[in-house]
Amino acid sequence: MTAPQARPRRSVLYMPGANAKALEKAKSLPADAVILDLEDAVAPDGKDEARAAVAAIVKVGGYGKREVIIRVNSLTSPWGPQDLEAAVAAGPDGILFPKISSADEVLAASEAMDALGAAPAMSLWAMIETPRAILEIASIAASSTSTRLAAFVMGTNDLAKETRARQTADRAPFHFALAASVTAARLYNLAVIDGVYNDIANTEGFEAICWQGLEFGFDGKTLIHPSQIETCNRVFAPDEAEVAHARAVIAAFLDPANAGKGVLKVDGKMTELLHRDMAEQTVAIADAIAAMAS
Repeated sequence: MTAPQARPRRSVLYMPGANAKALEKAKSLPADAVILDLEDAVAPDGKDEARAAVAAIVKVGGYGKREVIIRVNSLTSPWGPQDLEAAVAAGPDGILFPKISSADEVLAASEAMDALGAAPAMSLWAMIETPRAILEIASIAASSTSTRLAAFVMGTNDLAKETRARQTADRAPFHFALAASVTAARLYNLAVIDGVYNDIANTEGFEAICWQGLEFGFDGKTLIHPSQIETCNRVFAPDEAEVAHARAVIAAFLDPANAGKGVLKVDGKMTELLHRDMAEQTVAIADAIAAMAS
């Protein structure tokens, strides 16, 4: 049985690398993770300054239990190699590479991190935002067995641009891409984070899309504004009733009286070993969320 993933990634907030106040503010926000962005959020003439600022603030630290990720520019861009060198030296929890479209690109990015002496625990995150990535998502996920790949981040805005699909309220044009990415991620025990929601003022629409992301199986959602954090954290966290039931399921299977049984009745519901595994995941996440809050 695969060990439960115990790191909450309910809210993953993008912060522009060129905005010093935003980088500092991220240290006090209740997001589970922050992505300090050197790519889309930084104009070409500000790349060098942003790179230096992000590297400096990550080295200083102060982000507490928040997971710190640096998004670099593509390694084929004029800024990518310098971004990666500075990011590795700064020592974040992970590095997010844009527009990953094949297993070969994951391998190249992972080997580049290795060559720069990245710490073994520094993970590789991949933006899934091209048509080719969706069609090759299984092989991209499989590359995690021999690389640093640990997470997918959906780039739904870029997918919309590349496919010409409309970003409707129900995201129907993206259902295949979203489901395929979650399925591939789960097969290889990767984290998988939903894409951003652009209409910051539409709080009802945002909450609805968070619930949809949860239903698809995402671990959490990338965010573009701090005002979205509270809703995201609430939706993607198991509620008290879920946690209580999960603990009851685990306890039932641990009861010596039930040793060897594959099916039990818990709280009036037929419960199998697969439900125990799901319960362990729920409890692991709930405990990790409580630990972050403390």
